[in-house]
Amino acid sequence: MEGLLTRCRALSTLATCSHQLPRYVPHRHHHCAPERGQRLVLSRVFQPQNLREDQVLSLEGKSSDLTCKSQRLMLQVGLILPASPGCYHLMPYTVRAMEKLIRVIDQEMQAIGGQKINMPSLSPAELWQATSRWDLMGRELLRLKDRHGKDYCLGPTHEEAVTALVASQKKLSYKQLPLLLYQVTRKFRDEPRPRFGLLRGREFYMKDMYTFDSSPETAQQTYSLVCGAYCSLFDRLGLRWIKAQANVGSIGGTVSHEFQLPVDVGEDWLAICPSCHFSANTETLDLSQKNCPTCQGPLTETKGTEVGHTFYLGTKYSSIFNAQFTNVHGEPSLAEMGCYGLGVTRILAAAIEVLSTEDCIRWPSLLAPYQVCLIPPKKGSKEAAAIELMGHLYDDIVEAVPQLRGEVLLDDRTHLTIGNRLKDANKLGYPFVIIAGKRALEDPAHYEVWCQNTGEVAFLNKEGVMELLTHVQVI
Repeated sequence: MEGLLTRCRALSTLATCSHQLPRYVPHRHHHCAPERGQRLVLSRVFQPQNLREDQVLSLEGKSSDLTCKSQRLMLQVGLILPASPGCYHLMPYTVRAMEKLIRVIDQEMQAIGGQKINMPSLSPAELWQATSRWDLMGRELLRLKDRHGKDYCLGPTHEEAVTALVASQKKLSYKQLPLLLYQVTRKFRDEPRPRFGLLRGREFYMKDMYTFDSSPETAQQTYSLVCGAYCSLFDRLGLRWIKAQANVGSIGGTVSHEFQLPVDVGEDWLAICPSCHFSANTETLDLSQKNCPTCQGPLTETKGTEVGHTFYLGTKYSSIFNAQFTNVHGEPSLAEMGCYGLGVTRILAAAIEVLSTEDCIRWPSLLAPYQVCLIPPKKGSKEAAAIELMGHLYDDIVEAVPQLRGEVLLDDRTHLTIGNRLKDANKLGYPFVIIAGKRALEDPAHYEVWCQNTGEVAFLNKEGVMELLTHVQVI
């Protein structure tokens, strides 16, 4: 028994692969947590199972189009379903993971003083015409007219809207700055060729923050503060990231950085110096430049996918919309601005792309839709007596480990073999899968515990299972 618990304690480190920082108190949010005495069962989840390869291809196009691992896996296990080119239905597992990601983002943004707002997706054309981006954005801007013939666009970003909002507050004081406003909303971009599933779509979720400061110096401090929060976010998710110098593009400004995840299907090329840790999107470099501009060391290249972008805007937008505040001398001054984006659905897809095997989805532990999947024996099998025992284990887990209430799913499809259900569980990537097999009939009962993120397996009694799961962190 002691040996099993020793193994259990070692395995418990798997539950904490996301780094909980000292400034955070774990939040006990439980999406769709059941009432006491009720159980979450797989048969009630609206989640397409075991989609055949030919069905996936008929939904998404030719087999040659499914070159992205995250897209293929998310389609095969029913995490997403195509609605139209570049637009997807997000199924319950995916929504649960996304809501967890948003909670992590909220923690990071609010820890640095961010205030959450929500602006309309429908944006009047005159705002975009004022900054000339109505024409500059070209065909990527999704435009429409209302019944009165007034022009609008579906916002791919909200610099114009938020600056006009702040400008409307005529009595803004320097004492209220810095002002950090952010939202998590749907964005729209008329991609000429949407591909790679959630990595490049026409409709997607994004976190966009807009900051207003009283001077260039404080704006640079805010810029560093937000970049630090982004680093913390990706560290907590257990993802390897690169902060690279980038072009300002159509957003504008004078300083810009991209947060990239190195991945083979990435659409960006990054130049990296192993000596001084310089990194930049190759778009920012002279094509003939082979050495690092900082230390003159040789540069290496890697592909990446952009999951975050930061911009120091200065007064580009505040000067157009007259977004002013009253300074310490009682005089009106233009606010210094920054904008900061995170691709919410893109982070989910990119994390799956980076962490998963060719056949099975793997999530950052904090974002797994459910932390634990319980698999009882098949009905009518020799081990069928353990079906009721597994139900009791479910109740004991949610009673003894309260943070897992709403995080434990019972695979009640007992007409299927354990093997078939374990195969489904492997594909969906629950961090912990607990099986009641032959050894569940021992005295005391022992359960087969799979730690999916490493493939390790241990046989633990009920006390060992509880000790292992006590270490699981949830958002």
